[in-house]
Amino acid sequence: MEKVKVLHVITRLDKGGSAENTLLTTIGLDKNKYDVVLIKGISLESEMSAEERASLDEGLKQAEFEDVKLITVPSLIRRMNPILDLRAFFRLYRIFLQEKPAIVHTHTSKAGILGRWASFFARVLIVVHTPHGHIFYGYYGKIKTKLFILVEKLTASLTDKIITLTRKERDEHIQFNISTPDKFVVIHSGVSLEDFSKNLDNADELKKSLGIPITDSIVGTVGRLVEIKGHRYLLDAARLVLNKIANVTFLLIGDGHLMTELISYASALGIKNKVIFAGWKSDIPQLINTFDIFALPSLNEGMGRVLVEAMAMGKPIVASDIGGIPDLVKDGANGILFTPRDVDAMAEAIIKLLLDRELRRKMGNEGKKLAYPAYDASVMVRKIEGLYKDLLKEKRTSTFSS
Repeated sequence: MEKVKVLHVITRLDKGGSAENTLLTTIGLDKNKYDVVLIKGISLESEMSAEERASLDEGLKQAEFEDVKLITVPSLIRRMNPILDLRAFFRLYRIFLQEKPAIVHTHTSKAGILGRWASFFARVLIVVHTPHGHIFYGYYGKIKTKLFILVEKLTASLTDKIITLTRKERDEHIQFNISTPDKFVVIHSGVSLEDFSKNLDNADELKKSLGIPITDSIVGTVGRLVEIKGHRYLLDAARLVLNKIANVTFLLIGDGHLMTELISYASALGIKNKVIFAGWKSDIPQLINTFDIFALPSLNEGMGRVLVEAMAMGKPIVASDIGGIPDLVKDGANGILFTPRDVDAMAEAIIKLLLDRELRRKMGNEGKKLAYPAYDASVMVRKIEGLYKDLLKEKRTSTFSS
């Protein structure tokens, strides 16, 4: 049987949910059925540390090992640049003509717009797009957002299916009249749950190595130190928590341009000695294993893959009621939700869980049930393969009928 050629397109493969989702998809697609190509831009604006780059390089090596062909388009960058954008468009157009894919699957906004228009002019049979998040607020100003919505509506008309990671993301696209409901399909972003299901017993040793007292509870989070992730509000909540419970350490895993500013803010709040900024780490399962509570104070969030990782490890969640988070965190079941920026509510939720070990255990167990197996990467990939199969069948039936 002849293989189906699929080209995936993404602007940058920085460490993050969209990149990990795309890599897992290209690696996981059945190579007996699919000939897979991954087209990526470069990260001119990247804040990745050397360790993050090394981890990303490992992911790309694994992709190549799994017979994924890699093509780099230097002009394909995240920020708007008319000259580079035009150059990237024509480069993608030429690649599509040369590779002759049956399917082009674009990821994130910029690659989605350029890639889908290039697919249209190259007469690609099937075009699929995954936005990877709630993109209509929180990222751009009003004028840019309105322009983006208009362009997205036009581009959606060239798209066979749009994959959203959550029901909320789908509903948002429909609310903004991007397209009709039948254009969308919800496929949750998958995680390699095997990495987060191992029995780890080195929590005390890791706490010692981080300088955390063994008697301290840990409230932790994992994510880029950027405005949209809301770390400043977590620090405000930490101050309130520490006023009530002294033996707590707040552990923040991740790098970003706000690192210095957040360290200074923790110092100004008088909690610097109870907050650890660990930077980016590769041993995320081991670190989450030390957490008593996982906190996610995001101001916007597509899905929150890191929540799946924490849930898989049986950690109760305290998170913002925003974006796709409610799809994962069922308030009162596996965690507690609060209104974004509501520092008092966040602190209250953390204190409630810190004072109730049994509630933490129950919520952690419920989270495990929700994570397995629904959010495993293999489930995501099989659903995407099913979508490809259905679209190919529809197109071939339509072509034969006409």
